[in-house]
Parts: sequence; C-alpha cells; structure tokens
Amino acid sequence: MAAADHLRVPRQHGLFLHHGIDLGDGSVAHYLEGREILRSPLAQFSRGQEVSVVSHDQASPAGVTLRRAMSRIGEQNYNLLFNNCEHFANWCKTGRHRSGQVEDWLHTGSLGALALGQLMPAALLTGLGLLLRKGLIDEASKERARQGLVQLQRLRLTLLEKLESTLGQAEVWLKGMPGQGADERMDRRGRQLLLTGRTIADELAAVEDLETRIRTLLESDPES
Repeated sequence: MAAADHLRVPRQHGLFLHHGIDLGDGSVAHYLEGREILRSPLAQFSRGQEVSVVSHDQASPAGVTLRRAMSRIGEQNYNLLFNNCEHFANWCKTGRHRSGQVEDWLHTGSLGALALGQLMPAALLTGLGLLLRKGLIDEASKERARQGLVQLQRLRLTLLEKLESTLGQAEVWLKGMPGQGADERMDRRGRQLLLTGRTIADELAAVEDLETRIRTLLESDPES
C-alpha cells in the first residue's frame, strides 16, 4: 500500500465493503458510516480485517487524490446510496462520483449492461446510443433526441421515487443491523434492500448522465 491508494476492507462479516484513501502517513481518509469523513489510523480503519487495494484504470495523480481527500475531511453529508464511503474514495481517485458499473456502461456504450432495458424500449436505448456516437445529423435524429429526453426525464422521476422508498426501508433495517440483534431473516432482507438500492442508484446515475449528454447535443446544435 502507498499514499493515495484506494483501500477496501470488509465490514459486518463481509456484508459491506468499507472504502478509504491511504494518506501515506499511516492514516486513512474514509466516510464513517452515517457520520462524517474522518482521518483515522490504519488499524482503526481496518478493524483487524484484511485490507486490499482497489485499482483504477484512469486514476488521478497521487497529489490530486490526496488533496481531494483532505479537502473533505469533516464533511457530514453521508448518504447510504448517494454519498457513501465508496463514492468518496472513487471521487478522490478519479474525480468521478460514480460507480464502476456506470462508468463501464458509459465508456463501452453497452446500453444493456444495466437494467434500463427493462424500463425503456431497447430500440430507444439503441437509438440514443447511436446519437451519442454520431451526433445530430438530420432532423429525424434531432426529433429522436427530443423524444428520448422526455422519456428519460419521466424515467428519472420514476427511479427517484423507487430510490426514496428503498432508502427509507434500508434506514429502518440499519437500526437492527447484524450484530445488533437482527435475526437471519432480517439479515437477508437487509442484503436485498442494499443490492436493490445500489442497482437503482446506478440506473439513476446512468439516466442522469444520458439525459445530460442528450441535452448537450441538442443545445450545441443552433438549429435545435
């Protein structure tokens, strides 16, 4: 391990993975669950568990990563699904407040990588993907972009409602997390809620990014 490394360690018997940034002096910047971004000794961060290093294909320079991490020490805006320890560590390393799944989807153009295909017609997703690669080449493509933008806005609102509902259920479950009296059934329910929430959050981020990119295309065309 070295300064500016993205560190990862198991939490709650492997139920969670906790993330942080190695500050190079034996301490780690990390978002303590539900509280704030702290600068803690490595031993306190790991809690006796094995620490691994997360690699990034397009990592920022070490100095930039460390400055980002230090700039947010003391922040108290934790959110399980929108702004957690993994979001923080990924942002420090790459400048992107996104999950790896969403980044892969955007870079490869694999529009079926997420569950969006279950929420939007495949033909529309394919058409929007072509627009992003080729641009607005005629009036038909401009109209497709406008229609796609309307549907993306509707989908974003639907996902926000689903995410708020899931987040509310997850917060209830967190009060009885494993190790604090939760039974096995509650443990399974918690796992399901977290997986569902992460999936919805990734879908929402993908929709918002796609919406932004389509809107940028339209705004950059003077005849649109």
